[in-house]
Amino acid sequence: MSNLKLYGRVFFGVGVVGIGLLHFFFKGFRPLLMPVPAESVAHLTLLIYLIAIYMLVSGILICIGKHVRDVSLLLGVVFLVFFLVGHLPARLQNHPEIRGFWIDAIKIVALSGGAFIMALAFPEARPNKFFDTLYKIAPVGKYFFALMLCIFGYGHLVSAQNVSGLVPKYIPWPVFWTYISGIGLVGSGISFLINRMVKWVGLLIGAVLFLWLILLHLYYAIRFPFFRDGENIIGSFVCLAFCGIALVIACTAAKTEQWAADAISTH
Repeated sequence: MSNLKLYGRVFFGVGVVGIGLLHFFFKGFRPLLMPVPAESVAHLTLLIYLIAIYMLVSGILICIGKHVRDVSLLLGVVFLVFFLVGHLPARLQNHPEIRGFWIDAIKIVALSGGAFIMALAFPEARPNKFFDTLYKIAPVGKYFFALMLCIFGYGHLVSAQNVSGLVPKYIPWPVFWTYISGIGLVGSGISFLINRMVKWVGLLIGAVLFLWLILLHLYYAIRFPFFRDGENIIGSFVCLAFCGIALVIACTAAKTEQWAADAISTH
């Protein structure tokens, strides 16, 4: 399980690196971060590059295991700020140029939760009053991620015909797999929310997300890399990050269960 935990951290870090990297290949903010047209932020190119570099550095540090707690805590706050000042106002105003309804907004909240989860899973750090205080909010991370699973799973179930159109043509019975995916997502989210069977559910949803990365996201990223300015590519990086989050949740739960078992056996 310790190896899976490290893989999960690396998957998340690579996902963050990818989000930053794509800002150097396409104009403007990636819609995942800010749901605004590229031309509306043409005067902010320097700021966009600085944020991209910050994402790159943060992701690399998480990958190599340096200052993981502090880097992840700060990253979780940054993602949350992008949601609060970028996505939330624009989507409440129902701006006509924003695509995907609340999808990217929900994803960035889940990424914020994932960063907090990384901080909890790798807490080793030098004492620091600011980060020690910030660390106290990190437990909300699992609930941010679980909320995304429940919402997206519900979307699969109530819009199965539309969502099934995303299933590649080479996979048979797309509507069937859409319903199965919806049930799995909702079930996983509920498991995390009520803290039941977290280890096994985390491992299962992590494996499913990795399969989706290979069979679906990479399929579209390779075939249509420039669709909507790299939307399929960034979707692959986000899916990889989500897979990493699920694995770390599972491994953290496994460690907690082992501590509890050890404590019982000593009495």
